[in-house]
Amino acid sequence: MTDDDFAHRLLAWYDGHGRKDLPWQTERSAYRVWVSEIMLQQTQVATVIPYFERFMAAFPTLGALAAAPLDDILGLWSGLGYYARARNLHQAAKQTVDRYGGELPTAIDELCQLPGIGRSTAGAILALAHGQPHPILDGNAKRVLARYHAVPGWPGQTAVAKQLWDLAARHTPAPRVADYTQAIMDLGATLCTRTHPACGDCPLMAGCQGFAAGRQADYPGAKPRRSSPARASRFLLIRDPAGAVLLEKRPPTGVWGGLWSLPECPEGEEVTDWCRDHFGLATRVAMTLPRFRHTFSHFHLDIAPLVLDLVGSADSISDRAAQVWFNPAKPVRLGIPAPVQRLLEQVTVQPRGEMNGANGELRKARTRG
Repeated sequence: MTDDDFAHRLLAWYDGHGRKDLPWQTERSAYRVWVSEIMLQQTQVATVIPYFERFMAAFPTLGALAAAPLDDILGLWSGLGYYARARNLHQAAKQTVDRYGGELPTAIDELCQLPGIGRSTAGAILALAHGQPHPILDGNAKRVLARYHAVPGWPGQTAVAKQLWDLAARHTPAPRVADYTQAIMDLGATLCTRTHPACGDCPLMAGCQGFAAGRQADYPGAKPRRSSPARASRFLLIRDPAGAVLLEKRPPTGVWGGLWSLPECPEGEEVTDWCRDHFGLATRVAMTLPRFRHTFSHFHLDIAPLVLDLVGSADSISDRAAQVWFNPAKPVRLGIPAPVQRLLEQVTVQPRGEMNGANGELRKARTRG
């Protein structure tokens, strides 16, 4: 099969079987394509669709995204994971307003200079929104090309990645490049899947070297395995008489950067003493919740949750901008990691009395500075 046949067969399949009603394909713009491509990184389409629709309703334009507080963006991103994507999206939007008047650049080198936009994402934006013939190499395209050409090795290796990029460029046509770009992503997502590929339905089967050798499962090569370290942490759910729980804003970078999470008491510390010393709060342990493990891309976090009730009040002391009382029964939009959100839902309680007139709504924490 020639290079022209590869694109021709793929486009013919796309015309009959490709996805054409995804929300970012309607009212297509560079901004909508960009947001969808960032959300789709390491995330399936079915998961992304409701997030994308809520995100577009809140931030219909790039300017609206740039002007929004990061907390609002992270709040809409909560549960989607890989939160650095949201932080980079916000930074890139602000830089686009400052440098390019609020319109994403149409030169690939300039686009790649924005936070969170690599060569494949930039190529997808320019191909899908502007019809520019740039190749892409997302996870789906890597799998299709590695199997079709029987490219050995893990695509994270420089030499393997270069070979796949060369093949991607060779197959990418100038005519109908937007359809071709969507087609190769769709083929990888629906037929040429990681496990149990539907080779009998694939338009590229006749020329696929991986299929011919019966070695589809060998391509692309697997990432070298290494054991992930485990860390342990105690998460404290400190709740006031109204049922609100104390949350802290995490540093802007690192794990869950910029999100609102639970205080973490170091191992070996007595928790009520730690709460008094750290926050100036008198507490008592109410219950211990089951331990569980949350896995990140590079380590496991073993979480031991403790519920503590506030004894008295925290009226007397100075404000801290990085802490709030958050009532899970009457939530406001904040960026909260999914495992923390699940813990908050477990301790949702009816108010046991009102405190400072808060009625369980979000309010700034008043703890010792």
